[in-house]
Amino acid sequence: MRTVVLTMKASVIEMFLAVPQINCDVKAGKIINPEFIVKCPAGCQDPKFHVYGTDVYASYSSVCGAAIHSGVLDNSGGKILVRKVAGLSGYKGSYSNGVQSLSLPRWRESFIVLESKPKKGVTYPSALTYSSSKSPAAQAGETTKAYQRPPIPATTAQSVTLMQLLAVTVAVATPTILPRPSPSAASITSIPRPEPVGQRSQEMGEMDSWKPGSVLLDEGRVPKEELSTQSLEPVPLGDPNCKIDLSFLIDGSTSIGKRRFRIQKQLLAGVAQALDIGPAGPLMGVVQYGDNPATHFNLKTHMNSRDLKTAIEKITQRGGLSNVGRAISFVTKNFFSKANGNRSSAPNVVVVMVDGWPTDKVEEASRLARESGINIFFITIEGAAENEKQYVVEPNFANKAVCRTNGFYSFHVQSWFGLHKTLQPLVKRVCDTDRLACSKTCLNSADIGFVIDGSSSVGTGNFRTVLQFVTNLTKEFEISDTDTRIGAVQYTYEQRLEFGFDQYSSKPDILSAIKRVGYWSGGTSTGAAINFALEQLFKKSKPNKRKLMILITDGRSYDDVRIPAMAAHLKGVITYAIGVAWAAQEELEVIATHPARDHSFFVDEFDNLYQYVPRIIRNICTEFNSQPRN
Repeated sequence: MRTVVLTMKASVIEMFLAVPQINCDVKAGKIINPEFIVKCPAGCQDPKFHVYGTDVYASYSSVCGAAIHSGVLDNSGGKILVRKVAGLSGYKGSYSNGVQSLSLPRWRESFIVLESKPKKGVTYPSALTYSSSKSPAAQAGETTKAYQRPPIPATTAQSVTLMQLLAVTVAVATPTILPRPSPSAASITSIPRPEPVGQRSQEMGEMDSWKPGSVLLDEGRVPKEELSTQSLEPVPLGDPNCKIDLSFLIDGSTSIGKRRFRIQKQLLAGVAQALDIGPAGPLMGVVQYGDNPATHFNLKTHMNSRDLKTAIEKITQRGGLSNVGRAISFVTKNFFSKANGNRSSAPNVVVVMVDGWPTDKVEEASRLARESGINIFFITIEGAAENEKQYVVEPNFANKAVCRTNGFYSFHVQSWFGLHKTLQPLVKRVCDTDRLACSKTCLNSADIGFVIDGSSSVGTGNFRTVLQFVTNLTKEFEISDTDTRIGAVQYTYEQRLEFGFDQYSSKPDILSAIKRVGYWSGGTSTGAAINFALEQLFKKSKPNKRKLMILITDGRSYDDVRIPAMAAHLKGVITYAIGVAWAAQEELEVIATHPARDHSFFVDEFDNLYQYVPRIIRNICTEFNSQPRN
């Protein structure tokens, strides 16, 4: 009898731990459960599975499509955790991980996608509750049952005891007669889906297709179940005006003592509360350093201020030395990764807290962090006294570490008892994303215009080699509306704008556009081409972008290049000149920005162009990173 009972218990638990599988086209709004784990099949990257929003998605989105867009899954499928949250007044579309999400002005309900790591003590539903009579789970091959679990009213999955599981098993064994589904519910699925409003307004050439404060109805074509209301407890989404990925590096060295370590944690808890943590706003993780650094929790561990504060209170001191440089290197290499919750759309910020002075050097580690796009802030408390300065490993260490030396990134506190006074100014500064200067790197902050020689001497085959060279360079940059933008001009005697900076905003689209450029054939008027690029490309460059012109030619110009080149230099366009075969070396040096040795290159054959890609990228980044930090 005991064996039978144990077997029954094991089978019941296994049944409730089963993960439901859904199809790619299942929308979050079709599922009533407020929080659940599901398994997505392979192939959900297809654009026919529409996704609306970025990070936080409208419930009219494909669940699995949103999972791929967010980076939790790839196109091979897998398990995910889905959590329903409150609706937003607007959803912004973006291109991410091979999925183009769409914009939407307003929707009644949202959801976020996380990795499928169940919380301790929480049991997730093994069968989903759908809002229509024919569940998509049945289409995905799930076994349908006469009994369906009632919807869970709370926002998080409820813990279920073993006795409750056994009780449910008895209920399953008892025949249950359910009412027939109404005909109207079955017919709902034939109603067409709404068009994304952002797309409609572009096609219609007007922005009055919806009104602020109104729910998107799209002329009555939204399925009725999408308009039903649920009593969802509001889930914090975070402050969208402070969307940053923040890491606190806290001092756990032995010298700090327990009392000061506790004061340090109080500041962290205050920051967590003031920032309004959430998936659409700031996210925060904590790394403690001593001899070696260790991550207490990463960016996606806690999604609201309350949970984050609770976790901070449980942090214990590790002890050891005060190896700050080693900790900064650790954060640069390990913390800001997609696996740890890093979002490409949010600036990376590190706040380093130091009691006294570091026991290792920070300058080189901090330089690499800045060049990786990390904004470093320093809070130093109770610095070295006059008789202690001989023990400081690296004088002026804070200025060598911070993003800029203008005072914005540095706080010096005379006493630990005055640390709380830095709370409000620190929160204000880390949220001022317009002033987070180190978010801009050599790879995400330029308007790059390629000026390509399409003259007869190039030939069709070599022209394709030139386009491959352009492609290889382009692949090295981060492409979007707010990051690096790419444009291209082809020239012979005449000039042709192939595409402008504002025409394509994703790397796949840019690479496809480069591949489609057709060979023109004709003469070689390089001077006129530079003037054309200044007028048609760089005149439309954004003020906050570095302007880079990369000119590729295989011969001497039929016109003068000196005056156009000077005009480019005076307008702040950094010009690289790449010559092939019969190109004139002296012309390349005139065209190139000074010093010419860093901006002009010559190759004897088209097939050798690829060799110069790493050197050009290195020179672009070296020049960018050598800018003053004041």
